[in-house]
Formats: sequence, C-alpha cells, structure tokens
Amino acid sequence: MESKAEKNVNALKAHLALNVRNVEESMEFYRKMLGIEPSKVRTGYAKFDVLNPPLNLTLNQHPFQSRGALSHMGVQVASTEDVLAVRERWIQAGLLTRDEMQTNCCYAIQDKAWVRDPDGNEWEVFVVLEDNLPETASCCAGTAGAQLTSQSNEVSTAATCCQ
Repeated sequence: MESKAEKNVNALKAHLALNVRNVEESMEFYRKMLGIEPSKVRTGYAKFDVLNPPLNLTLNQHPFQSRGALSHMGVQVASTEDVLAVRERWIQAGLLTRDEMQTNCCYAIQDKAWVRDPDGNEWEVFVVLEDNLPETASCCAGTAGAQLTSQSNEVSTAATCCQ
C-alpha cells in the first residue's frame, strides 16, 4: 500500500521568479528571448507561461544594486542543431549572443549559446555531448574561446557554468 509520503506528485512546470529593475525593459527582452507575449502584466509584474520547456516565469520589479546569488539559467535541448536554431531565433530578435562550442563545463562536453537580460542574468541553451568526465578533467576549459555571434563588439564577461 502506498503511503502519502510515497505518492507521486504530478508536477505541471517549474516556476522561476526573477527580481528585475524595470519590468517594461525586461518584458521586451523576454518577449524576444522566449518568442512569446506575457500572459499577465500588472504594475511592477509580468508573467510568461512558457510551453516548451514548461515554465512559469515571473518578473517582479524590485530595486537592487547588483546581481544576486543566482549564477545563470538554462534550457537543455536535444542536439547542437537545436542550440543553433534557438541562437538564430535570438539573433533574429536582436539579442546579443555568444557561443561556447565543444566546451568542457561541469565535467561534460557541451555546445552552448548565451544571452543576457537587462539585469545581467545569463541564460544558456545547451546540449550535453559527452557526460561524466573524470574529476581530473579541466572544467570550463572552453570558455576562453567564446565566440561573439551578433553585430555588437561587446562580449559578455559574466560568469558561466561551474561558478
């Protein structure tokens, strides 16, 4: 007999609430990044109901001086082709992107593309090509070779994985 503690929970989606300095500015970024309109907008608040991957993303206007403890966020996809397709959509939307292909990150070989929101929060789309590398493998070895893929000359200096 199954106890209440052992019952499987039918989770619908993850929820991520981000503090942002300016909801309007952040909404514009997330419209471009996600390719959808917010499902709810109120004073100092916006909600994006993302279908793929399932995510309830909320933006909460809150004054702050610097980035918090958050390192970065990401979406894992099935292939390098998926990484490149998402990156191309971001570029077409006018977002600054950068690539990390064949990078050794978190003891795995990965292909990645990155964008940064107006508050400095970084998002990656990535595929794991080889996982569970030995602990002796150098982590984040490929980050020095990050390539800029947009029209801007500005390269992100924010921390990436393994931080």
